[in-house]
Amino acid sequence: MVDQARARRLAKRISAIVATAIEYEIKDPRLRYVTVTDAKVTGDLREANVYYTVMGETIDAEPDYAEAAAGLDAAKGVLRSKVGAGTGVKFTPVLSFTLDKVPEVAREMEELLARARAIDDEVAKVAANAKHAGDADPYKVDRDDEDE
Repeated sequence: MVDQARARRLAKRISAIVATAIEYEIKDPRLRYVTVTDAKVTGDLREANVYYTVMGETIDAEPDYAEAAAGLDAAKGVLRSKVGAGTGVKFTPVLSFTLDKVPEVAREMEELLARARAIDDEVAKVAANAKHAGDADPYKVDRDDEDE
């Protein structure tokens, strides 16, 4: 029987442990700009997938995804032992790391929304000076014609 609530609680705890360990305990410079975004645990609690994102040194700098992945792969054993000590479960889950592209997708969505707003503004400008083709109400019928 799979206890989804327990799996969610364990995933949240794993996420917090891994994030804290990366920030304060692991001194690998490749992990300096890594942020843990989420974690998912399988129903049998044997495997955990940790999602992460990487920021650049500056706003304009491109993040080094390959170095971050190599750093996480090198620290996988230490992180798993920290998770085992911090959770107290019978079997410590095997950790796997997946790059989370949420910031990039969010930036692309913002660009699309900005383009849509610009097009809507252009349409509103054209519509402001537009006039109806024909009468204002083409379906209006005179009452005098109906009586005859």
